[in-house]
Amino acid sequence: MEKRSLLRYLADKKEQIRRLKVLSRSLTIQKTKQFVIPVIGPRRAGKSFYLYDLILNTFKIEDKDFIYLNFEDPEMIGADMRVMSDAVSVHEEFYGKIPEYIFLDEVQNIDHWEKAVRGLYETKNHYLFISGSSSKLLSKEIATSLRGRTLTYSILPLSFEEFLAFNDFKKKSLLSTSDENQIKNHLRNYMEFGGFPDIVFDNQLADRFFLEYLDLVLFRDIIERYNIKNIFIIKFLIRSMLTSFSKQSSVNSTFNTLKSQGIKVSKKTLYNYTLYLEDSFFAFFLKKFSWALKNTETSVPKVFINDTGLITSLISGFSENFGRLIENIVFLELKRAQNANPGLEIYYYDNGGEVDFLLKEKCKIQQLVQVCYDIENPDTKRRELKALQKAGEELQCSDLLVITWDKEGEEQMGNNKVVYVPLWKWLLKQDTHKKGGIPS
Repeated sequence: MEKRSLLRYLADKKEQIRRLKVLSRSLTIQKTKQFVIPVIGPRRAGKSFYLYDLILNTFKIEDKDFIYLNFEDPEMIGADMRVMSDAVSVHEEFYGKIPEYIFLDEVQNIDHWEKAVRGLYETKNHYLFISGSSSKLLSKEIATSLRGRTLTYSILPLSFEEFLAFNDFKKKSLLSTSDENQIKNHLRNYMEFGGFPDIVFDNQLADRFFLEYLDLVLFRDIIERYNIKNIFIIKFLIRSMLTSFSKQSSVNSTFNTLKSQGIKVSKKTLYNYTLYLEDSFFAFFLKKFSWALKNTETSVPKVFINDTGLITSLISGFSENFGRLIENIVFLELKRAQNANPGLEIYYYDNGGEVDFLLKEKCKIQQLVQVCYDIENPDTKRRELKALQKAGEELQCSDLLVITWDKEGEEQMGNNKVVYVPLWKWLLKQDTHKKGGIPS
């Protein structure tokens, strides 16, 4: 790319970013020149805008201190790996200093991009941030290409706290009854339409958006990337995951269902397709905890979807799946917590009674979590608390939490207390003492 054209591109990009209104996300990144920072996540979750957020809001970077290259821009068509080092040279020539920050968006579009990034990294002169489409750049491929040189963060659709901010709801230290009612109303909307930024700004477009989103994941992230011929099977698997959200979902059962309908497919193919959907951040698979690693790895996982809007728009109704939607939301919030606490491990537990989430750090079980919409129902309460108490005794964990819709308080159960926290308070981290919050 000719120098004058490259300089104009860099200047135009800075001006374009300055003109944007970018709302901040709650993800906190620790900047360092000792590692490359990849920002990964599902399509349309806001990865590019998060990079803009770092420039405009978090680090407040001046034009003389950064370059931003988006390799999906028309100006970048035909560019090769040299454009990265050329951009640094052009910036230094114009500003009289090398850029302290370098942002590389859709970097997978450049052949041998990893060599150029390693070259920039090895100078230790820059804070390096990269992002890319999951159809061509998976987190495991980043780790392989830049082995030992990365600290990776993931961006999911908006958390509920971010959802409120995007809807101009101002946080208050003291909430009135009306404030709480408004928060719960927002929470219902969040559960129904999800947290993709495009939909938060206009949920009237939800059905069309999610249909097209599914096509993007299906064709770009799965079919094109892996050259899949049997489209029916991958569509069937996606539908199966959407209908089984917040439940156990095994490849075996899917295989038997297809077999009973006279559809031939190998278990290996189904396992591969499942991994493809997880790699694309479409679905997550939660394993059952056991102290024996083999038992954990071979357990039947529970499936969770990257956004509840996908579920309610494409497969299931809202009110009849209220409890499962709450559980899916809690799981996604726990996944977000792993950005700040990468040592946090998430499982479910079942030894004659299921506990929805088990949180572990190093060799210690930190917290056991049940998610229950209507805990006041006597039969439900008996079942949920029995499983929680039994697991607490077996695993020697005294931090027992029940996330509910309304109930709040504590209750003695044997030698331990059970803490009840309403979903909205838990999501907004209103309950800050150890019991009732995500372990830090």
